[in-house]
Amino acid sequence: MTAKVLRGRVLSFNRRPESAADGGAYAYFEDGGILIAGGKVGAVGTFDAVQAATPAGTPVTDHRPHLITAGFIDPHVHFVQMQVIASYAANLLEWLDTYTFVEEQKFADIEHCAKIATAFFDELIRQGTTTAAAYCSVHTLSVDAFFAEAQARNMCMVGGKVMMDRNAPAALTDSAASGYEQSVELIDKWHGRGRCHYAITPRFALTSTPAQLEAAGALAKKFPECFVQTHMDENRAEIVRALDLYPDAADYAGIYDRYGLLGRKTLLGHCIHLEQREIELIADAGSVAVHCPTSNLFLGSGLMDMAGLHSAGVRTAVATDIGGGTSYSMLRTLDEGYKVGQLRGGGADPLLSFYMATRGNAAALSLDDRIGSIGPGLDADLIVLNAGATPASALRLETVKTLAEELFLLQTLGDDRMVAETYIAGEPAKSRLRN
Repeated sequence: MTAKVLRGRVLSFNRRPESAADGGAYAYFEDGGILIAGGKVGAVGTFDAVQAATPAGTPVTDHRPHLITAGFIDPHVHFVQMQVIASYAANLLEWLDTYTFVEEQKFADIEHCAKIATAFFDELIRQGTTTAAAYCSVHTLSVDAFFAEAQARNMCMVGGKVMMDRNAPAALTDSAASGYEQSVELIDKWHGRGRCHYAITPRFALTSTPAQLEAAGALAKKFPECFVQTHMDENRAEIVRALDLYPDAADYAGIYDRYGLLGRKTLLGHCIHLEQREIELIADAGSVAVHCPTSNLFLGSGLMDMAGLHSAGVRTAVATDIGGGTSYSMLRTLDEGYKVGQLRGGGADPLLSFYMATRGNAAALSLDDRIGSIGPGLDADLIVLNAGATPASALRLETVKTLAEELFLLQTLGDDRMVAETYIAGEPAKSRLRN
């Protein structure tokens, strides 16, 4: 990997902004430079300072006047649901039975796995998403295809085989024993290989017996370096069914807690309808409540109180949740999250939104020592954003006077067209896509 310098307006977050006026939360260089060597950031600062410290002849890619930030991070997405997105259903459970479980059965075929894996990673790069935490299907082939594609593109990815041993079609079910054994094999094969990270993935309480959740907890204990990802408190009918299946549990969070599945590397999708005891349990465990605004609105599941959970000490993240979600774009996701916040009494300011999509989501994944911001020694996963990429946004951009206004324009009118380039470990990736 040849050393290079990127030039442009550079934004990187140091910590979570306390308010829109919290200038200490981020570094911003109007004429910035980023030295990249060996797939990592070597230096960042003003362009003149970086150039002065860089060997003569180092090539410079000039992205001015565009904005360079860390790549977007999506901590809850279903890679096997690309052909489910935009499927009509009245609610979550109907949507699962009618479309999702039908679609996921296709991943018993290796050619289908490879086709969707290629399309999935192309789409992530197109949207400026450089890391994602993905659910594969119950089939080990789907996991192999996912991680093989991630490794081929040198992308930092989290993923895992879904574990389901009841309340799903026979072609989509494993058993407590086989789910455990296959997960061990996949962890041994993929976790820590290249930039791959494994996630132990019991889909949710409705599709796992107590024996399987016990097996998943045993996996989490045996492999504490791995993630755990599942769903919780997304839909009120789901909650009722979960507690019917686990009548001794005090609440939904109590089911996962009993089997040792709550911890700092646990990603809990949705968390809309939490009881106070659940909030305290999740906060004490350090688990992450993942907000999926486009999915929650599309399926009519509810409005997550992200600000309230943060105030209660719960770690939070924001994600697309494809294919229940309606856009692969983190910009569109931030926009819908803002609207949900408005309905709950106040949307996040744009600095906080962009923090969440970058360093905040990296911290939720416990990967902020590697990705999510721009600093020496960090992986050079970067994106170049053009707020004037469409006629409508270019017209509005003429009146933008501050960085915060530009960020809000990007999240309100933005989509993949605003992503001028995506860099994976310092190498341009979007401009190299086939289409």
